Amino acid sequence: MEDREKKNNNKKQKHHHQPGGATANPPLSDFSFKPSAAVKGLRFGGQFVVKSFTIRRAWTIEFLQLLSLPPHHDSNRLPFNSTVAFLPTNFTILAHHAWHTLTLGLGTKKSKVILFVFATEALKVAAGRLWPVEIPLGEANRRLIRGLSGCEMARFKYRKGCLTFYIYAVREKGCFGFSAADDLNTILQAVTALNDFLDHTAMLALPNQRNISYGGGGGRGGGSSSSNNNFTTPPVAVVH
Repeated sequence: MEDREKKNNNKKQKHHHQPGGATANPPLSDFSFKPSAAVKGLRFGGQFVVKSFTIRRAWTIEFLQLLSLPPHHDSNRLPFNSTVAFLPTNFTILAHHAWHTLTLGLGTKKSKVILFVFATEALKVAAGRLWPVEIPLGEANRRLIRGLSGCEMARFKYRKGCLTFYIYAVREKGCFGFSAADDLNTILQAVTALNDFLDHTAMLALPNQRNISYGGGGGRGGGSSSSNNNFTTPPVAVVH
């Protein structure tokens, strides 16, 4: 009887999740960082077709809007100047819905967002020279993560409805501490506070070929878009 109770308690602990869909993550420390060859990458499960879907490098204003973060107004420093974000392309967003329909609901509608927070802007620039503007998800582990062979990374993962956020803190191998910890903490807190994304077709308003004017002042619980694409609140986070 005692053995059974211990097994049941262990199962309950393994299946415990944080509210809001966020995966439990340890606090950032030197022990959190692993060589780029050893850190966990993107996970696809059995949905192999998703590997052909593409993601693209985003402008700063786009991921600020996605995370419900207001633009910074600091003349001495650009906002998140050492951060790079990859968002689903228009093709990926539409392909997910087509795949979900063709498979009668068996195909996943979940997309992935990847953010890299580099310790320095110089490290970000060096990585940017190696990275393409657009890349299939199936190549992201090899080219974006394993490709930074001289770096260490700490990985954070959050599930927010139909979007899964992968956040990587990146520093040079052999360094201690993380000089962009403030930006990293701001991003982690913003993602944690987001409501689940119920329909990520709203992200079609984010591509850089559209004229986006961020008005700020919006809550994290959602918003609405107008015909001229001037958003006063982020249009992608939808309340349950």
